[in-house]
Amino acid sequence: MTTTESVTASTFRVEIETSIEIDRPAAAVWSALVDRDSYPQWNTFIRSWTGDLAVGARQLVRIEPTETSGQTFRPRITDLEPGHLLVWLGRVGVPGVLDGRHRFEIDAIDEHRCRLVHSEVLSGALVPVFRRMLTVDTPAAFSRMNADLAARAVAA
Repeated sequence: MTTTESVTASTFRVEIETSIEIDRPAAAVWSALVDRDSYPQWNTFIRSWTGDLAVGARQLVRIEPTETSGQTFRPRITDLEPGHLLVWLGRVGVPGVLDGRHRFEIDAIDEHRCRLVHSEVLSGALVPVFRRMLTVDTPAAFSRMNADLAARAVAA
């Protein structure tokens, strides 16, 4: 499996992009991604996720980037192309405090393989406070989830 991880950071902005090539069709990987009821069985980053999968719908998401840290938040889905793309926008407080645009994109490489790009752009006044978590712990958690999702999809 080919994987990548990159982080770009400035004072009030962090961009994280991870990817993994998975030896399964894009539809199979999408199916595993949106089977949120099974997350507690395999997902070591997003421990729970509920809400209607529809543009504008609020979600209830529990993440655990490390074994000792976790957070529950209520992002809103901003973009959804079933089978291909899901984007949500989460905020801490009011806009500009800490905003995160989280993105899952699945692209077919061929009929038997696909690439998952799992990324997030975080911005706001609290970025400097959470810099280590955002630039070290969170990218590692994304990569861990990508590998977990790949294993889940291949096993299905």
